[in-house]
Amino acid sequence: MRFPAFLLPCALLAAADRFPVPPAPAELAAPAGAEVTATGLASMVLRPGTGDRPGAEDLVTVEYTLWTPDGKVLDSTARHDGPLTRPLPRLLKGMAEGLQLMRTGEKRRFWIPPALGRPGGVLILDAELLETAPSPYKAPADVAGPGEGARVLSSGLALRVLREGKGPHPTHKSRVQVNYTGWTTDGRMFDSSWKTGQPATFALDQVIRGWTEALQLLSPGSKARLWVPEKLAYRGERGMPAGMLVFDVELVEIL
Repeated sequence: MRFPAFLLPCALLAAADRFPVPPAPAELAAPAGAEVTATGLASMVLRPGTGDRPGAEDLVTVEYTLWTPDGKVLDSTARHDGPLTRPLPRLLKGMAEGLQLMRTGEKRRFWIPPALGRPGGVLILDAELLETAPSPYKAPADVAGPGEGARVLSSGLALRVLREGKGPHPTHKSRVQVNYTGWTTDGRMFDSSWKTGQPATFALDQVIRGWTEALQLLSPGSKARLWVPEKLAYRGERGMPAGMLVFDVELVEIL
């Protein structure tokens, strides 16, 4: 799973184009009719959307292409393995601000000033907002204990599938990629893969027992909420939270 190029040091942004990407727009400078925010971000709607606008910390799924002021492609989802999904705070400032102006299904062109992008001139961004979801950092309403629809297993682990995936299940020896956030039962977040910008990779026999058991019940693309009793979690290990822990886990891929 890649890390978005526009979040990496500028020295790493010079990779040659490997896949076809959209050509640079004719408007390398914002046209007179563009909408301009107080921060200097200019934009133009290319196709209206009809869904909700994301909040400042929401999770968004987007297709995008980013160009330099001379029309060179800086980054594009066309180069990679599908749309980008990230919390808004993990994105380039101008992109995060711009996506909050959009509705789901909308496509918009932005001209991002250096203060919201990077030194060296205005960046041009075409973005299509495909989907929004609540912030992955926000504790769920049922964080204190298994909510409606949760399945309690004989081990004491409780699980509720939030989204069904497709394909085979991993085994206890599989290596997997997952996105996750973990909370204590009072709603305090103690860890999240979303903070690093990329999924976590590990072998299922090298994590807490609750994860080993739960992830073998999921297929790639699945998302589940886990209530892991202390005996299947960290069991008082130094520096780790005690008691029952709650995780939202998405199985991205079996490696």
